[in-house]
Amino acid sequence: MLIYTIDFATPEFDEALAIRYEVLRKPLGLDYSLEQIATEWDNIHIAAFDASGKMTGYLNLTPVDDKLVKMRQVAVAPAYQGQGIGKAMVAYSEMVAKDRNFTEIVLHARKAAVPFYLSMHYEIVGDEFEEVLIPHFKMRKALGF
Repeated sequence: MLIYTIDFATPEFDEALAIRYEVLRKPLGLDYSLEQIATEWDNIHIAAFDASGKMTGYLNLTPVDDKLVKMRQVAVAPAYQGQGIGKAMVAYSEMVAKDRNFTEIVLHARKAAVPFYLSMHYEIVGDEFEEVLIPHFKMRKALGF
């Protein structure tokens, strides 16, 4: 497995959008608007690839300020789920965030994904809330230096 950053508005980014749609939006009957995607031009885009070069997962880091980054759009292609790709992408994203001097990662986890993030030492902050039609929890992790 290879994990590295990809650029916005490239064929790899288009591939990432397809995975995101399949995993995160299609099951909810939702799509992405061009306006939503356009706001990601300056985000950190991380993707995982198998040995043949096929993209297997995607994760977005959106800077909030000079110390805080928000993890978003974590998706692993259905055929590759359960193989540790999500955990590897999260671990890689933490290294990238630390390298860029961020000190904390926050995220909105779907309720079903909370155990995954807890296993990676994220903590729940606050009460359950609804986002994109489903229950979520805000979570955070301080990045040790």
